[in-house]
Amino acid sequence: MHKHLLCPERLREVPEQFSWLDHRLVSNHHIDACSHQAAALYLFLVIVGDSKGLSYYSDASLMRRLGMAEPLLDGARRELISTGLICFKKPLYQVLSLDTRPQKRELSRGGPMSLGEILDRIQEARP
Repeated sequence: MHKHLLCPERLREVPEQFSWLDHRLVSNHHIDACSHQAAALYLFLVIVGDSKGLSYYSDASLMRRLGMAEPLLDGARRELISTGLICFKKPLYQVLSLDTRPQKRELSRGGPMSLGEILDRIQEARP
């Protein structure tokens, strides 16, 4: 397929303040391991983080900006920590490098799984 700019006058450029998402979130399946809430929190942390991935936002501010109740925010944060995408030590967040493959979601978590995760599980179960 030949690609061409649909709107050349709006060609994006890397902004001075940093912050574009790493394509490896998709190509290395990191995003597949995230719920919608975790993906929203991750996106927000990437946007507001400095060049080292550091930011600090209170739970109240994050809940207000992301439209999440406290249990959803807590779950999203735990999910991002367990998949190795962020570190958190109140009040500081660090978005981590994507150099490693994400941990697979455990079936016992009971959350929704992507089609890719289901197919991976079937493939792993074959002798």
